[in-house]
Amino acid sequence: MCEHNCVNGHEFERLVRKYGRRNGVAVSFEPGHGKGSHGRLYFGSRFTTLKDRRKEIGPGLFKAMLDQLGISRRELES
Repeated sequence: MCEHNCVNGHEFERLVRKYGRRNGVAVSFEPGHGKGSHGRLYFGSRFTTLKDRRKEIGPGLFKAMLDQLGISRRELES
């Protein structure tokens, strides 16, 4: 992950899944929520909406998505 959180949706999902495995939290993706290629990424009982997984996620949205999942950037990167 680069210093400005330049990840796309697939990379974000991969990072969250890896973090979930390390911490014993179930992670799943449910397509079809919202328009087009949007879906919900569940982290335990929390979720965030993941837009087109091929497109880059900007730093503001990246932080908001982590906040919705209850994960800090520091935790995700460790």
